[in-house]
Amino acid sequence: MFPNPAKRGRGFRREEAMKQEELLVVYEGNEGKGVGKHIVFVSGDEEYRSEEAVPMLAKIMAVHHGFKCTVLFAIDPETGVIDPQNQTNIPGLDSLETADMMVLFTRFRELPDEDMKHIIDYTNAGKPVMGLRTATHAFNYTRNLDSPYAKYDCRNKEFEGGYGRQVLGETWVNHHGHHGKESARGVINEAMKDHPILKGVHDIWGPSDVYGITELMGDAQVLVDGQVLVGMNPTDEPKPDTPTMPLAWIKTYTGERGLTSRVFCTTMGASVDLESEGLRRFLVNGCYWCMGMENEIAEKSRVDYVGEYNPTFFGFGTFTKGMRPSDFQL
Repeated sequence: MFPNPAKRGRGFRREEAMKQEELLVVYEGNEGKGVGKHIVFVSGDEEYRSEEAVPMLAKIMAVHHGFKCTVLFAIDPETGVIDPQNQTNIPGLDSLETADMMVLFTRFRELPDEDMKHIIDYTNAGKPVMGLRTATHAFNYTRNLDSPYAKYDCRNKEFEGGYGRQVLGETWVNHHGHHGKESARGVINEAMKDHPILKGVHDIWGPSDVYGITELMGDAQVLVDGQVLVGMNPTDEPKPDTPTMPLAWIKTYTGERGLTSRVFCTTMGASVDLESEGLRRFLVNGCYWCMGMENEIAEKSRVDYVGEYNPTFFGFGTFTKGMRPSDFQL
């Protein structure tokens, strides 16, 4: 069984002694169409540097668009430093109680029940969700198989594909492109080119490869397909005899309370992918659409960086050691 909070030991007590604001970061939106709306960004993956990508996107949404943005991280409870390899600790999930939107970028997390409850209660409340990259396999239960939330495991057979497939549309399948050697070009679905999320969006490209997709769940509509390129440059040619795969889609999810959420998911999102201006604009527009604000999407949404952005290339163990949430403050 997964230990409850009272039994997490010395590390938990140390974390409790820290102020919650030391374990997360909040960007207050003061001016823009998003004033009065709250987005919670949940990071925590070992490979694609969500701990860098998510704060950058949150800064854009706060400073350029006015949304209050709360960013959560995987934290080492002993030290309070960001540790993407810690699969069981993301402080601040109670922030979802006041959220108007959740952006999820986690991989194989197994959270204590009282923390996972915040994510599932939010999801069942009919509120919007955006999933980035590894969110298709956001949760993986190996410790607490008796948890009421174990069904959200990405490999679950009864609740097929867990949170990724049921809520977002697909779970982990495979690397469709050669990982680390064949990059991804986003090709806009001609049938959806006038969708408000695609307003002003061009030239989507990222070093992370195209993920395999079997069959998208429910009423999913593909906005962008992923074309495998022969190399790691945006000008590389498409890989011959290789079909595209859905790269980004929208859908709805009706949870256990009978309430329906708008959902946006993309298998892009690595920190280096977000150097693509087209991808950043795509995600910003996606946030607006998820919250029912599609009429507020500008002809060319502002997506320039807030401060410097020098992302770390993806890979296991490549994260910057010793970083704290405070290092991402404005």
